[in-house]
Amino acid sequence: MMKIIRRILSIFRNSKSNHIDYPYLEKLITLESLNIASSNRQRCDINSLSDVEFCGFSQWGEDGIIDWLIDKLPDIPQKFVEFGVGNYLESNTRLLLFLRNWKGLILDGSHEHIASIKEQDIYWRYDITAKQAFITKDNINNLISDNGFSGEIGILSIDIDGNDYWVWDAIDVVKPYIVICEYNAVFGDIESITVPYDEKFYRTNKHYSNLYFGASIKSLINLAEEKGYTFMGTCSNGCNAFFVHTEKCSNVITSVINHQSYPSRVRESRNKESELTFLSGQDRALEIKEMKVFDTTEKVIKSISDYDNLYSSKWI
Repeated sequence: MMKIIRRILSIFRNSKSNHIDYPYLEKLITLESLNIASSNRQRCDINSLSDVEFCGFSQWGEDGIIDWLIDKLPDIPQKFVEFGVGNYLESNTRLLLFLRNWKGLILDGSHEHIASIKEQDIYWRYDITAKQAFITKDNINNLISDNGFSGEIGILSIDIDGNDYWVWDAIDVVKPYIVICEYNAVFGDIESITVPYDEKFYRTNKHYSNLYFGASIKSLINLAEEKGYTFMGTCSNGCNAFFVHTEKCSNVITSVINHQSYPSRVRESRNKESELTFLSGQDRALEIKEMKVFDTTEKVIKSISDYDNLYSSKWI
């Protein structure tokens, strides 16, 4: 991952111009990503998904993990659906367009973000559809099918900072080979919990800290099993979890020794004045201890404070 950053920074440090040509920068990122991806593809067996991480256009190491998994699934359909993409400059599927020329549907709740995407060269250079929508469990299937996607697809990527669990649970119009879903590491790795469903859920409005959203890794693993998916692991920063359809995963399940989940070291907590407070570890859960969660095992709503411990020893 750092090779890409060092290489590109060195080029611009040696440049006589102060102007950054973004299309040129994008090409450099793609070329450096391809170099690392080509090396990763030679690795038949890895200890965990973190071994093949690199960041080209993804937020963390997702680009490397995605490329490695796709390479082990030779018949994977070259189509994706990703929602919660922002302006799409940083996303889980952008590199797929450059390296593999996939077809995709991207959704986001912001009119400004979708307008920005449609102004980018990537929008006419590749076969992608960008639509504005505030996603709920009741509209997601129509949003996908109405835009021409159904049946088997390569990747479904979910990151809406809220009802992620409930929306994935509702999706049945597509059958992805790979599902990538953000988890909230603040909820720990022991309990199977998620925020209660609220179709108007907005992270900052729910709690000033921005720590209250999404679902625990345990709840997503349990949901994946119910939907016929096998947990492969997470990226090492503790953000996105990866699942492969159990019917399709014979080529990869034995290639990953440890299907490992990671805690998050991100310190994005804020106070009531929206200032960063840099809470870490279990202090983040204490900040939202009175907030309600839905226990997907017991099928009841509890407070976070009702749980004696959310974190296993490997996550502390």
